[in-house]
Amino acid sequence: MNFIEVSGISKQLQDQPILKHISFVQPQFQQLAIAGATGSGKSTLLKIISGLLQTDEGTVHFNGNRVKGPLEVLLPGHPGIAYLSQHFELRNNFRVEEILERDNKLVEADAMHVYEVCRITHLFKRKNDQISGGERQRVALARLLTTAPQLLVLDEPYSNLDMIHKQQLKDVIADIASELSITCILTSHDPLDVLSWADRILIMRAGEIVQDGTPQEVYLQPADNYCAALFGKFNHIAAADAVDLGLKTSGKDLYVRPENIVLTKGKGIAAKVQSVKFFGSYEEACLLAGAVKLTASFHPGTVRAGEEITVKISK
Repeated sequence: MNFIEVSGISKQLQDQPILKHISFVQPQFQQLAIAGATGSGKSTLLKIISGLLQTDEGTVHFNGNRVKGPLEVLLPGHPGIAYLSQHFELRNNFRVEEILERDNKLVEADAMHVYEVCRITHLFKRKNDQISGGERQRVALARLLTTAPQLLVLDEPYSNLDMIHKQQLKDVIADIASELSITCILTSHDPLDVLSWADRILIMRAGEIVQDGTPQEVYLQPADNYCAALFGKFNHIAAADAVDLGLKTSGKDLYVRPENIVLTKGKGIAAKVQSVKFFGSYEEACLLAGAVKLTASFHPGTVRAGEEITVKISK
């Protein structure tokens, strides 16, 4: 029996297709990220999985039980699944400890462990309007976790957070999986946020899954330009150009990250450095290899504009 089984999910809103026959299986304890551009259908899919939005076609099963939509139940949602929207709300004029006590289903020791994992124990006596947005988000997350869910669904959890609070939340979400043994699904408008966390990434475009793989696979072996662009800069080398450069392609275009172009003293691709830009921990060099332009990243001071170098594609 699969932990989560999504079968043929389709959804239209205002006669526009939002999801098109989405199917996948998620084992328990696998941390799954769903990436895609704005409007690709990520949030709609999460709401259907959580029982908060009615599907037009297809089914979702959680631990063997069908997840019913809001038109089929008195209260939307499904037992064992906790959903946190990027537009979460907390009750105003209440202390944090009061907010947490309301929904807590755990014994005191287990609840305290959740609060420690979420880094909120120092906030108990403060009121909701006395804490930052990042702190409110961790409180909302802790409140969900004290309902003892088996699946935690997070819709754009890193939105509108500064770098400090984003990193704190990343640490919390990582600890939820490792210390609380809770399976997670999350989406992020910045897929780079999930590379170090996810066991598996689904990439969506226009309501369809266009790539499914490990973080290493989707980053280093993107299915196309769209999948490559989601995770940062890349070189699109057409199959014909790849042959000219002496690369094996099996007739397919190549998508090469700048850091995978490395200097070599042996046989390789002759290139001239056109320009170099400094980015702190690395420099980005624009190279011309024959008629092919390449972008490579090197340790600062490694190459200079106008220099003739030899490189190879490392994967």
